[in-house]
Amino acid sequence: MGNEMSIDAVDREILFHLGQDGRLTNVELARRVGLTPPPCLRRVKRLEEAGVITGYRAVINPEALDRGLEVLIDVEVSATDRKTFEEFEGTVASYEEVIECRRMYGRPDYFLRIAVADHAAYEAFLTGKLSGLPAVLRLESHLTMKKIKENG
Repeated sequence: MGNEMSIDAVDREILFHLGQDGRLTNVELARRVGLTPPPCLRRVKRLEEAGVITGYRAVINPEALDRGLEVLIDVEVSATDRKTFEEFEGTVASYEEVIECRRMYGRPDYFLRIAVADHAAYEAFLTGKLSGLPAVLRLESHLTMKKIKENG
């Protein structure tokens, strides 16, 4: 948040409801948080302008796009110079299979979330793209047994 603003209980309730359903109408949101529509809309606009609400998105079923297999990968790289990190990050971020990439403190150096159609597609991604990058020292794949909680 660029400009500091205080967030009160009503703001938190607004954020909770929008986090659950970003398509709520202002009238419905106001009803849920106990405000009339005009002050509710002012609060939402203030939260947007302050950078607390950074956008709205559609949650898409990955299987509908033939990307139902999600794999988490720990990546260790062999170099520590800035140029190598930047090249690795740029290349990995350009891969459509990568849905999240984080540089970590300590080990691993990176944490990736990959979404592909199936195990064959994952093997093709791993052997054809990721493991061939010059900076990659070690990869460790993790497959999810069951999602317990997601999005918040």
